[in-house]
Amino acid sequence: MTRPSPENDIDDKSAPLIEHLAELRSRLIKAVLAFVVAMVACFTVATPIFNFLTAPLCSALADRGQDCDLIFISPQEGFFVAIKVSLLGGFMLAFPVIAGQLWRFVAPGLYRSEKNAFLPFLIASPFMFFLGASFAFYVVTPLAYNFFLGFQQFGAAGEAVDGVPGAAPLSVVFQGSAQEYLNLTIKFIVAFGMCFQLPVLLTLMGKAGLVSAEGLKAGRKWAIVGILTLAALVTPPDVITQIILFVVVYGLYEISIFLVAGVEKKRREELRREGLLEDEDEEIFADELEGEK
Repeated sequence: MTRPSPENDIDDKSAPLIEHLAELRSRLIKAVLAFVVAMVACFTVATPIFNFLTAPLCSALADRGQDCDLIFISPQEGFFVAIKVSLLGGFMLAFPVIAGQLWRFVAPGLYRSEKNAFLPFLIASPFMFFLGASFAFYVVTPLAYNFFLGFQQFGAAGEAVDGVPGAAPLSVVFQGSAQEYLNLTIKFIVAFGMCFQLPVLLTLMGKAGLVSAEGLKAGRKWAIVGILTLAALVTPPDVITQIILFVVVYGLYEISIFLVAGVEKKRREELRREGLLEDEDEEIFADELEGEK
C-alpha cells in the first residue's frame, strides 16, 4: 500500500466534538469582539463617513445649482443613520479578522492540497466585493441619482396682469431623507459587491466539479435572462444603469467560463501526471474539445 503524499495529510489530529465546539466558540467570540470594536470606532466618525457617502448625490445636485441638503423626518432618524453607517463600516473593517478566524477554524480539517486550493478564493472574495462596491459607488450611484433628480420641476413666477403678480407654477424639488438616501446607497453597494462574487463562486464550483465550462457555455441564454432580471431588480428604472449592470455582470460570467476552463485543464493535467487518467477519458476530453470548436 502506498503511503499518502505529505500534501494530502491533515495537519492536526482528530479532536473530540467538545473541543471543536469550544474552539468554534472562541473563534466566534473573537470575531464578534473585532466587529464590535470596529463598529464603535466607526460610530465615533459616523458623520464624516456619511458625508463621504453623500458625494454622488451632492455632485448631482451641484450640477443643477442646488444645495446638498438632507433632512431628518423623525427625531430618532439621525441616531439610526449613525448606527447603519457604523454597521457597514464596522463589518468592512472587521472582515479580515472575521475571515481569519473562520480560516483558522476550518483549516485544520483540510488537506494541505485543499488549503492551497481554497486560500486564493478566500483572498479573492473580499477583493471582488470591494471592487464591486467601488464600481457601484463611483459609477452606478452618480448615474442613478442624476436619473432620479431629473424628475424635479422648477416653477417660475408668472407675468403680472394689471400690476398683480401671476400665480407661480408648481415646484417639485428634492428634499431627501438622510435615512432613505443611505438605504438606497447601501443597496447599490451590497448588490454590486455580491454580483462581483460571480467569478469566485463559479470558479470554486468548477474546482469542486459542480459546474463545467461546457455547461456554462450551454447556459448562456439562461444567464442572460437571469442577469437582465437582476438588473431590473437592483437598479433604478434607468435604461443606462441597467445596461451597465448587464454588461458588467455578463462580462464576469464570460470571465468565469474562461476561469472554469482553466481549472478543468489543470485538473486533467494533474490526473494525467498521477496516472489516473485512462485512455478512454483522454478520448472523452478530446471529443469535448472538438465539440467546443
